[in-house]
Amino acid sequence: MDDELITERRPVAFPQVFGYLRHVTGGLSRHAALVDCLTEYCRQHELTLCGVFADREATVAVRSPAFVGLLDALELPDIYGAVVPALSHLGPKRVAADRKRQITATDARLLVVRSTRPLTAPARFRRESPGLQHQGGT
Repeated sequence: MDDELITERRPVAFPQVFGYLRHVTGGLSRHAALVDCLTEYCRQHELTLCGVFADREATVAVRSPAFVGLLDALELPDIYGAVVPALSHLGPKRVAADRKRQITATDARLLVVRSTRPLTAPARFRRESPGLQHQGGT
């Protein structure tokens, strides 16, 4: 397979990513919907989703078990980045900022899935947002 250019215009062969979710409400169906969101995003952007780490605790610790697992996975060779459904999955602002710093310190990219269509807004009020947003990294 030829190396494909990815958004920052550098060759990356087989870009592998790991997902991270934080959700404390909803059951298995909510979890499945979030994983499906990450899976579809990766399919559309020709990324390989290698696994998904999930926190379900109401309290937010910067170094939760699932987040530490994500950081460990990002240290594996040839890992391109981490993907989250929205920045809110990283936690409240203070925690999210620290987590973003930890992710980019691994030289991984932080990819954020954004909804392209609000659920409640009529079509004439919808704004299309980019499907891919890079946070940090080189």
